Amino acid sequence: MKLNRISNLQGCGVFRSFFWPEELPDFKQYNLIYGWNGTGKTTLSRLLRDLELKRSPTLGNAVLRIDSSEVQSHNFSHSDVQVRVFNRDFIQENIFPVEERDIPPIFILGAENVKKQKETETLKKQLFKMKGELELAKEREEVAKRDFNNFCRDRAKVIKDMLRVNSQNRYNNYDKSNFETEAMNMAEAGDSTTHQLDEVERGELLLRCQSNLMQKVPLLDYSLPNFNVIVESLSELLTTTVVSEVIEVLRTDDELTNWTRQGLALHRDRNAESCQFCEQPLPKGRIAKLEKHFTDQYDNFIQHITQEINRLNAISQAAANLRLPDKARLYSNLTPEYETQETNLKETLQSTQDFIDIVIQTLENKKSRAFEKVNLELQAPKMNASVVEKLNVVIEKHNQACNNFDSQVEDARKRLAKDIIAANLEEFTHYKNNEEDMILDKEKKNQEVNRLSAEIEKLETEIVEHRQPAEELNGDLQNYLGHNELCLKVKKTGYVMTRGGVSAKFLSEGEATAIALLYFLKSLKDRRFPVESGIIVLDDPVSSLDANAMFLAFSFIRERTNKAGQLFILTHNFSLFRQVRNWFRYLQSARFYMLESMLEDGVRNSTIQHLNPLLEKYNSEYHYLFAKIYKASKEKSSSNLEENYVLPNIARRMLEAFLAFRMPQMQDKLWQQLKKIQFDESKKIRIYRFLNTHSHSAAVGESEHGLSALNEGPSVLKDLMKMMESEDSKHFLAMKELIDNQDN
Repeated sequence: MKLNRISNLQGCGVFRSFFWPEELPDFKQYNLIYGWNGTGKTTLSRLLRDLELKRSPTLGNAVLRIDSSEVQSHNFSHSDVQVRVFNRDFIQENIFPVEERDIPPIFILGAENVKKQKETETLKKQLFKMKGELELAKEREEVAKRDFNNFCRDRAKVIKDMLRVNSQNRYNNYDKSNFETEAMNMAEAGDSTTHQLDEVERGELLLRCQSNLMQKVPLLDYSLPNFNVIVESLSELLTTTVVSEVIEVLRTDDELTNWTRQGLALHRDRNAESCQFCEQPLPKGRIAKLEKHFTDQYDNFIQHITQEINRLNAISQAAANLRLPDKARLYSNLTPEYETQETNLKETLQSTQDFIDIVIQTLENKKSRAFEKVNLELQAPKMNASVVEKLNVVIEKHNQACNNFDSQVEDARKRLAKDIIAANLEEFTHYKNNEEDMILDKEKKNQEVNRLSAEIEKLETEIVEHRQPAEELNGDLQNYLGHNELCLKVKKTGYVMTRGGVSAKFLSEGEATAIALLYFLKSLKDRRFPVESGIIVLDDPVSSLDANAMFLAFSFIRERTNKAGQLFILTHNFSLFRQVRNWFRYLQSARFYMLESMLEDGVRNSTIQHLNPLLEKYNSEYHYLFAKIYKASKEKSSSNLEENYVLPNIARRMLEAFLAFRMPQMQDKLWQQLKKIQFDESKKIRIYRFLNTHSHSAAVGESEHGLSALNEGPSVLKDLMKMMESEDSKHFLAMKELIDNQDN
């Protein structure tokens, strides 16, 4: 079996939401995936290890395309894909997961126990034959399931096409599962004949389904004012008088009164002794006389009248602003009744406004007659207080008609759907029974395969030989490490790692990686794993190894995996990447990929992409880093600050490589190297601050590492490019030409 692609990853580590890009080619026999730490290599290897161990992933959901079939992560336990994965989890679980725990044995068949071997071979022939029959049974089951599903899907489509409408309707999404459920219920009830319709009934129900449904109309939310309360308040104000020493001319002249009252306040506030209008001295006692006319009681009373007028204006405005529903929105049979109640309500609203206007005018007149009682010559109008309720009754009739319309149409749809189901029930039963027969036949053959497999496994367990693979692995360790201090000791249950003859408890990370890798490669000879048809996955197999050990590890990997049915090597080590890339270049069935992790809404999200051509073509990671920074420096502005978040790390890595070549005597001293370069000092300081601060950011959101600070990214990178060009123009122009040619 072949893993074609990783179709979908949701919530799997840094793969927050990944879908295999349409333009990205499927995996081949040999696959190299390059990615820096934190881009998702471990997540991918753990996902494939879950597939190896036939268990569902603990985090997220995944969909793998295997031999052109989509396999959901929750179905890994049913998968028969042969996978072997080397990663950190393999080291912990198989080498030293618990102190002094035995390493699982590597099963390679020995030369003894011929009788059991012959019996095993006989059982294998039977198993081979039964597996063939099982595969045929699976194919027949798939055909039966496909025929049944296609039948249900086709009939569901007939129902959906007949009954779907633009408005909300359960039949808009009617599918094969709905059809299957309802058909099963009808078959179990045995009442299909009661659901069959004649042509007349069917036509009537179709017309009912195709009729238009009108929208409901909201009820009016309005109440008429209490006219009696308004009249009582008016009467109280009209009979109220203000006590003061009245100046007769002011009592009868409203305009003069208002003008005089304003002037009094002006002269009093300014302590004026002469008239502000004519500039003549004020008569003695004139101000005091005016103050006795305009008392606080007078001012309060005028203010009270003004407040009442404002309240009445609001009531009148509410009546004027009330909008009645258009009669066209109601069913036509309700139009006459609605028009009658609409007319009554409009007349009532107009009468309300007219009455309020009279009351307001009466109060305005009272302002000029504050010192005398005014007789009330107005009575509360007799209006029908239920006029709004009566109009709402008509609207409620319309809304109830809408409710009944929905239920009638829904009932028509249900009857039409059941009519179609009843007409196809016999054919449905035939397909369903055939599917169940094929499932039962497959299960019987599967049980026989399991029985034979268990017998074979029991016999092979009895004749397994551990010593030969242990001696071979010890030889590999000696060649790999250059000494025989570490070796495997054979025990009944497997192997124990020893150092100088005693149990090894402390290993360097490099030693542990070497032992784990050699053990994994040796375990590929396990008779239970078919190398030439299986999938082998290596995740960072040379982690913590020195350069010499890395080349030895690569030679072991190439020798032991070159005949794999499918091989995946994931690494961040560029030296190993270069070795594997050069190996794969001479293979016709090889593909190169890379992992990229970007920030999206403050959260990392990784993707699988084509390997950058600069990484594929050149023997240096520097070309790729230079291209990333060069292109980023050409951006006009930081339109996406989240993408800029990774740029300081890339820029620092690129600059360190550039300066290591220019100044090999000062490696790992970035600022000292920058000081040696002839370039604008302020720009060098700016470049150093940007790289030194943001390339060490531990988390998004820290004040000194906020995304807003990265807004200067393209500008700083432009200065960085100019500095490199100034330091080595030939190199810079050659790299620029290389990148431009690649883009073209």
